[in-house]
Amino acid sequence: MSGDLKELKNMMNAVTPRPDAARRAENIALAQKNFETLQGSHKDARPTSNRPMTGLWTGAKIMLNTLTSRAGLTASTALIAIGLIAFTQIGDNLLNPGGINEADYGSIPASKQVPKPEAAGPILAERTDTTKREVREEQSLSITPSLDLTEADSESLSDGATFQTESGGVASLNSLPAPVPSSPVELTRSRVQTEGYVVGGLVADEAPQLELPNTEEFANADTNPVHIVTEEPVSTFSIDVDTASYAVIRNSLTNGYLPNTDAIRIEEMVNYFPYDYPTPDADAAFRPTVSITQTPWNPDTRLVQIGIQGAVPDATDRPPLNLVFLIDTSGSMNNPDKLPLLKQSFRLMLGQLRPEDQIAIVTYAGSAGQVLAPTPAGERATILAALDNLGAGGSTAGQAGLQQAYATAAAMAEDGDVNRVILATDGDFNVGLSDPEALKNYIADKRETGTYLSVLGFGRGNLDDATMQALAQNGNGQAAYIDTLSEAQKVLVDQLGGALFPIANDVKIQVEFNPAQVAEYRLIGYETRALRREDFNNDKVDAGDIGVGHQVTALYEVTPVGSPAQLSDPLRYGTSDTATDSNDELGFLRLRYKAPGAATSQLIEAPISTDTAQADAGFATAIAGFGQLLRGSPYLGDWSYADAIALANSTKGNDPFGYRAEAVQLMRLAASLSQN
Repeated sequence: MSGDLKELKNMMNAVTPRPDAARRAENIALAQKNFETLQGSHKDARPTSNRPMTGLWTGAKIMLNTLTSRAGLTASTALIAIGLIAFTQIGDNLLNPGGINEADYGSIPASKQVPKPEAAGPILAERTDTTKREVREEQSLSITPSLDLTEADSESLSDGATFQTESGGVASLNSLPAPVPSSPVELTRSRVQTEGYVVGGLVADEAPQLELPNTEEFANADTNPVHIVTEEPVSTFSIDVDTASYAVIRNSLTNGYLPNTDAIRIEEMVNYFPYDYPTPDADAAFRPTVSITQTPWNPDTRLVQIGIQGAVPDATDRPPLNLVFLIDTSGSMNNPDKLPLLKQSFRLMLGQLRPEDQIAIVTYAGSAGQVLAPTPAGERATILAALDNLGAGGSTAGQAGLQQAYATAAAMAEDGDVNRVILATDGDFNVGLSDPEALKNYIADKRETGTYLSVLGFGRGNLDDATMQALAQNGNGQAAYIDTLSEAQKVLVDQLGGALFPIANDVKIQVEFNPAQVAEYRLIGYETRALRREDFNNDKVDAGDIGVGHQVTALYEVTPVGSPAQLSDPLRYGTSDTATDSNDELGFLRLRYKAPGAATSQLIEAPISTDTAQADAGFATAIAGFGQLLRGSPYLGDWSYADAIALANSTKGNDPFGYRAEAVQLMRLAASLSQN
């Protein structure tokens, strides 16, 4: 077989033509001539941007057209690259990837430059919590054009990292301005990664945002002190049915931090919960109840609990209701827990109204306007459409909104109707009449028209509780804070009657303690509701109102005469004479109130006996102790959160909606957070 293959190979070689060098040279010459002919033009040359046919770029083009070998193309490409680097701005940026020159920003002193991080560890940026109301509009920032960061270093710079400014302030990394691009190429580089933004020499996915300061402000006062009965035997205060403080405390704790001390008003915590008080007689507006128990945090003192239960008349007898929803639609309301939650809350409330009740909607943001004329509550679709169309934007013209709302309520008023403005806001009144005292005087003048004002607070961060309290207290209304739809259900559905229909106005409480029985006393809470002794009988002095079914609870801690818990020493030259005829009386309770629309008050009096007891007093005591723990009260000794939890669990009683069980969980959260 090998011989046959060899013979076949020889035959193939014999028939294959031999290479003809002359013929090959002739063919190559013809091909070159045809190529040059086709590349040229038989007509006159057309004008182009490269005329005249001179210059670096034109020469390069001719060279590319002439050179066809791989070696020639490689040489020409290398020559062009060298020219770009040596003679153009593109080359400058290629050699300087940061794209930032010191000349673009001016000379930066060495003392102002951010030091290069050491290789031993990443940069740790100090965090700061902004809690002040002041917003520094202008700060001179010390910015280093570039940061030499390792990958680990850049990851350690979180979104909340801050740097110290030349003026001594603190600026967030997210708030540093982007460097000015030094060239169009640098501008293009700053738009990389889906239109990212250069922030402090780094690329961010979003535009820099200034961190908004926490501008919350709460109405409160110093904790009530201990009073000596022989010197100040009488205590006078206005009742309070607001519950905003408890809801704010709950919101803080469930978000992982202890509440601001000024946000803790113990009376609003205690009054958040229902108690088993006896109902009033048929013709009475309310009924007072007094009980005396041992103080859990001090066995040598006693707690006097005063409870008031409002009457609950037949719902079919209630008068027609005219409501004006005054809704804050300013830019600060543009959060899920503000305007959207507000709309959902009013939807719940709308289902509780009668078809003949009237609804109007006034909004304010920069300027005020009526978005819904008075409309029967039965026209639900019309009212809901007006609510759904509301959007947030602009500044807050609270004064204009109040004026428009009161004017609308006046136009809706008819004899026998109940007129009420419901203000829903985050409390950020930053345009117009924003001073709480000025608002207080304005509302005080308007309440004489017979229109009540209630305030619903939404959201956190700029909640102006001080303004809300001033409005509600002087508008004969109630203040509540709504942070969840469940809270809206409680305030605007379960307790709607108490929130909208008053049964007693200007309710005041006065207690005179018997110096033969009591050496000292202190009122737990009600710091912002204190009245002078002479205000009790003065019907011109405004006080709190009670609505249908409302309850009010007040607690005094009293020190019996001769108790080792007495904090004050007896006077050397004083006397202990008493004017009472009955030594079994701990004190004497007086209440004043006005019927709705009346100008003259009525008086209720009752002695406080030493043997009075109330079965449902324990849970109110646990909540009062909880509030004092949050405020850091000096009167609790070594009583702890664990003691408050144990007392609350043992006295929880009937809890159909789980409010008391929720309070125990908040106590547990506070106990844990207080350890950090």
